[in-house]
Amino acid sequence: MSDSSGVYYIPFMASALNLIWFLPVLTVFVSLIIPRQQNQTIKMFHAISALANMVLCVFFTVKIYGLAISSGMPVGNALQLQYLTDISWLPVLNIRYIIGADALSVLMCVLASVIVFTGILMSWNIERPKEFFAMIQILGAGVFGVFLSFDLFLFMIFYEVEALAMYLMIAGWGTGRKDYCGKKLTLTLALGSAFALIVVIAMYFEGGIESWDIRKLANVTFSKEFQTWAFPLLFIGFAISGSLFPFHNWSPDGHSAAPTAVSMFAAGVMMKMGAYGCLRVAMYLMPEGARFWLPYIVLLVLFNVVAAAFIAIRQRDLKYIIAYSSISHLGLIFLGLCATNLISIKGASLQMLSHGFLTGLFFACIGMIYSRTHTRMVDEMGGLMKVIPLMGVGFVIAGFTGLGLPGLSGFAAELPIFIGSLRSSNTAVQAVAVLAILSITTTAVYVLQATNKMLSGPLNPKFENLPKTTVPEKIVLSVYFICLFGMGLYPSWISKFLDTSLLPIFANMGR
Repeated sequence: MSDSSGVYYIPFMASALNLIWFLPVLTVFVSLIIPRQQNQTIKMFHAISALANMVLCVFFTVKIYGLAISSGMPVGNALQLQYLTDISWLPVLNIRYIIGADALSVLMCVLASVIVFTGILMSWNIERPKEFFAMIQILGAGVFGVFLSFDLFLFMIFYEVEALAMYLMIAGWGTGRKDYCGKKLTLTLALGSAFALIVVIAMYFEGGIESWDIRKLANVTFSKEFQTWAFPLLFIGFAISGSLFPFHNWSPDGHSAAPTAVSMFAAGVMMKMGAYGCLRVAMYLMPEGARFWLPYIVLLVLFNVVAAAFIAIRQRDLKYIIAYSSISHLGLIFLGLCATNLISIKGASLQMLSHGFLTGLFFACIGMIYSRTHTRMVDEMGGLMKVIPLMGVGFVIAGFTGLGLPGLSGFAAELPIFIGSLRSSNTAVQAVAVLAILSITTTAVYVLQATNKMLSGPLNPKFENLPKTTVPEKIVLSVYFICLFGMGLYPSWISKFLDTSLLPIFANMGR
């Protein structure tokens, strides 16, 4: 906004929205002045900052929900962005600093803020906490920036932050083949980013309006020839972060070597960041390319939803089990996107949230158990429910959410995907949907098999005196219980709220 003298100023609420990504960066710089020896002060400072950011995200969700519902459903393909900041940043290339929020972006910020906060609590006893917590905050800032950016160049800058930060955290604090696994993760994600960046730059020149603004590019009709080659490159580029076959191998190895908080972040947020890019950028800006290519891309999804679930059955390492489970559940998100109707796309958006909370809880429980038993092999465990019951309950609830049990968020997310996919006019989408529904049985096998071996039966004598659940761990479990049950028991407000974001995208796809 400008006043009468032409001086630019930012309204207070728009300024506050910018804090969502800037507060983690500010926290990192302020923490630099805290002496390294004051570990407890450093931990509390980062935890309070992450908690404040989570409260800020929830506050904006409530505010934007009220504005969106009161203004009614959007008409046409124009995004309903709230608390917008739009400033010229690099005029020579017409790059602008555009930060705003709608239902989808602010809900994804809530998910990210929960993962960052709980990831910090789960890393309470980490070595070199000053550096580690700073890296978590940088990861958070990058992902918040992705969800709030509506200038494509700015979007890609935030998007690129993740791969480098993940490598540094895995290589610095990971276990096992941490250097190899970290490089594998980073190079694979960098490949996807390169694919996406090529198309983003091409869109700037092809659009003919010399703008990176997503809102303006949505009104550009790119040629059929351009969309035919550009859409698959852009969609796959983002989908690599979501472990779409055949670019999924970075995920299991990355999780196996990563510290708990990084596994929570990678599965809970970063993989959703890729799916978000597929929907918000690729499908929204190149609808004709989406209509042409998604019926073929759904064939790749077949591996995710079916084969990955069978691979999970064969695993004995808890992290590998949940990693392949994540690949399978991410396949449901891509299935919903490939069906290209409003019900399935809404289900995919709900699944981004549900699976983010679900995997956050799963990997948190694995971290709690591993810190006590020093093993992730389910065959070496047994009877743990007798000594660490709260962690066992957390693992069971996460498992039931993955199974789609009514009352939990998984049911509210997966049902619209299946219904929307079966309504699709594409036979391949319908066939994959049927196989995905049948694969729920496979999911039950690996979830119940791991749960039974780990929690039931006779207690291994060396685990008789395991430490009880700590206060930070109880807070982590409580936060995820609230999210999973809250979304599962009352999903209607989220579903209605998401319409205000998804209707413009769906309208543009119908052009």
